[in-house]
Amino acid sequence: MTAATILIVEDEAAIRDMVRFALERAEFETREAGDAAAAQVAIADQPPDLILLDWMLPDLSGIDLARRLRKDELTRDIPVIMLTARGEEEDKIRGLEVGADDYITKPFSPRELVARIRAVLRRVRGEGGERPIEIEGLILDPVGHRVSAHGEPLEMGPTEFRLLHFFMAHPERVFSRSRLLDSVWGRNVYVEERTVDVHIRRLRKALAPHGHDRLIQTVRGAGYRFSRQV
Repeated sequence: MTAATILIVEDEAAIRDMVRFALERAEFETREAGDAAAAQVAIADQPPDLILLDWMLPDLSGIDLARRLRKDELTRDIPVIMLTARGEEEDKIRGLEVGADDYITKPFSPRELVARIRAVLRRVRGEGGERPIEIEGLILDPVGHRVSAHGEPLEMGPTEFRLLHFFMAHPERVFSRSRLLDSVWGRNVYVEERTVDVHIRRLRKALAPHGHDRLIQTVRGAGYRFSRQV
């Protein structure tokens, strides 16, 4: 398998050098950008397999760049890991809500960074070899990585796609947040249980145009389930 290409978007040269060294030792291909403008040029020239995105950039915040990437059809499925010195929970939630797939706070160890990158790439590449699933006009195609509702394509990020795939493959069952983290994100991923709530909200929004958001039900005190029953 060809080595994954990681775009490092970071304005501090010393951090870029450290990250590049760690990733190349782990046999990733790397590219670099010192600001959002350079990152957008690099992405347009050759979309990477994953973007490491610093929160504080000199020309545009990482949050705003992540939001732009998620709105663009050509870049919305590229996984993003935020790199930042911000450790407050609300900042983490903001990053996840605009489309980041994971979040790592500085200072971090190179081993942890590599582990998180591999975990995100496994999640993105993990589906395959299954038939489409259809429930009440909602169709998920694991091979084509598409979701449609009554023939109309629905747009959603890669994490929401995996979450929906898991739900549709296991309807009428209640899953706790910790079980969803293990099954959808993976056991070796360092994310908090509230991450599930963020992506549930985003999934419901994506399913709302034809009313399929009602299928994602909150079970108070237990977790979530995918159910046709009220």
